[in-house]
Amino acid sequence: MTTPVIRKPLSALRDFLASEATGGVVLLIAAVLAMVVANLPATAELYQHVLHLKTGPVLAPDLGPMTVHLWINDGLMALFFLLVGLEIKREFVDGRLASWDRRRLPFLAAAAGMAVPALVYLAVTGEQPAFQRGWAVPAATDIAFAIGVLALLGSRAPSGLKLLLTAIAIVDDLGAVAIIALAYTESIRAFPLAGACVALLVLYVMNRRRVDALWPYLLVGAALWLFVLQSGVHATVAGVLTAMFIPIVPTPGAPDAAHSPLHRLEHALHPPIAYGVVPLFAFANAGISFAGIGAEALTAPLVLGIAAGLFVGKQIGIFGAIWGAVRLGIAARPGGVSWLQLYGMALVAGIGFTMSLFIGGLAFPGQEALIEEVKLGVLLGSLASALAGVAVLLLAPRRS
Repeated sequence: MTTPVIRKPLSALRDFLASEATGGVVLLIAAVLAMVVANLPATAELYQHVLHLKTGPVLAPDLGPMTVHLWINDGLMALFFLLVGLEIKREFVDGRLASWDRRRLPFLAAAAGMAVPALVYLAVTGEQPAFQRGWAVPAATDIAFAIGVLALLGSRAPSGLKLLLTAIAIVDDLGAVAIIALAYTESIRAFPLAGACVALLVLYVMNRRRVDALWPYLLVGAALWLFVLQSGVHATVAGVLTAMFIPIVPTPGAPDAAHSPLHRLEHALHPPIAYGVVPLFAFANAGISFAGIGAEALTAPLVLGIAAGLFVGKQIGIFGAIWGAVRLGIAARPGGVSWLQLYGMALVAGIGFTMSLFIGGLAFPGQEALIEEVKLGVLLGSLASALAGVAVLLLAPRRS
């Protein structure tokens, strides 16, 4: 009996690469709209009021009553991280990161692309204790924006370049999840943590018993989210943990298996998250007010640290790691991609938007003045990275 397959190659990642320009444009529109609404006298107050509107209930004592902003950042973004986790698992089991030979270059580039921006940030902000918690803000790449920029360049960004950037961004996401879990957890509550462990055990048992229905995983995943939210660990980590136990049917060199639970869930989640959840997050978090912003704000240590981390740190870290790995014979340069194109890609990887804003909110909770500076730094660093990357890729020869 032959294995049924989906005739269209509907992997969420391949589907995203086919329509990444649309996703990037939707995200950009949401971010611009947030900044417009936050700066119009007629809507600025309403914008802030709606975001901080208390809807209840109290799910975690530290958070108090749930607000619209909390539901978006702690609730809906858990679904985004569920999708991230599914993509990570698929790439490691059945994709471009399935072997160590394929993992080597993206891992090295992503690791350096997270470490160097953090070092640049700390060097710029100095030893001011108030800013040290923000070291991870420029460490992550926004895959939607970055891939969207490459898509808009058409043939100026060859497919090998897009695939390498995607692999780097996936490893980058894995690092970001680890940072969120380890660096931004203030205290742990034993009872909810025990409940989370029980939920993980149930997920493990269902996976080992080859339960293929998705609803039991999602039901237990919802309970896991609540336990993690109450434990003190950021709730979005529950999304990635749940994804790790969703069964996958490997289909090397073929379209996705129709009966693979992971692929089914990935296909179902991708459109509403790429075109709904992520733009909504951008709208709720990118609304920076430009009132009173002058030269002194643009040169504030926190703003400069984040902008320099994204623009300078990312390009040095990623391009330096790729160059070193190729020169030392650790990994091979992707075929059909020139060094100048690789440098342009490293610049584009400095677009940190979604993940940077997310980590910024965790780094400076309740400190609205610092969060506004985070938004400004992310905006400046991401914009400079995008413009410089586009310029380099437009000037780069089409052939390596």
